[in-house]
Amino acid sequence: MKKVYLLFTDTGTLLSRMINLCTKSTLNHASIAFDSSLTEVYSFGRKHPYNPWIGGFVRENLRTPFFSHSKCAIYQLSISDDTYYALKQRIEKMEAETDQYRYNLLGLFGVLFNLEWQREHAYFCSEFVVTILKEAGIYIDEKPACLVKPQDLKEWKALELIYHGDLPVYLEHHGGYQVKIPLWKRIYS
Repeated sequence: MKKVYLLFTDTGTLLSRMINLCTKSTLNHASIAFDSSLTEVYSFGRKHPYNPWIGGFVRENLRTPFFSHSKCAIYQLSISDDTYYALKQRIEKMEAETDQYRYNLLGLFGVLFNLEWQREHAYFCSEFVVTILKEAGIYIDEKPACLVKPQDLKEWKALELIYHGDLPVYLEHHGGYQVKIPLWKRIYS
């Protein structure tokens, strides 16, 4: 058996706070990772960290200053070796064809109004995670991927919560990477 990790983050940006207000929840960004040290993390989001208007398929580098104040929840999911490698192949194919993919901003409005708004080669973060998990036969739910919110995914019974808290604190303890963490966070965490 192999493990994949679903990561839910809140960066504290203006856009993130607006989404939190609309969803009445936090940790509204979903990603999938193939290692517990979170060095191989994929999602649909900002192509450039400080520009929320240009998005698409991204390999996220969580060790950049953009994520230095992020909160997170990390869940693990046990899957077969074959399924693990099928997911990795799907991601590698998307990474090779990254220019074909767009961020499904219109789909976010569809979620708000419970209207299906699927677009070819366009996803928002949780739609992407659910789509690849459904394609691999892991996530079985009748709800269309374009209507699944990160909160829905967090409630999936197959997931096991392994961490909830400050992302930089987790990263400091997993994978040997140093992230600049304010002294007060080190003292009180």
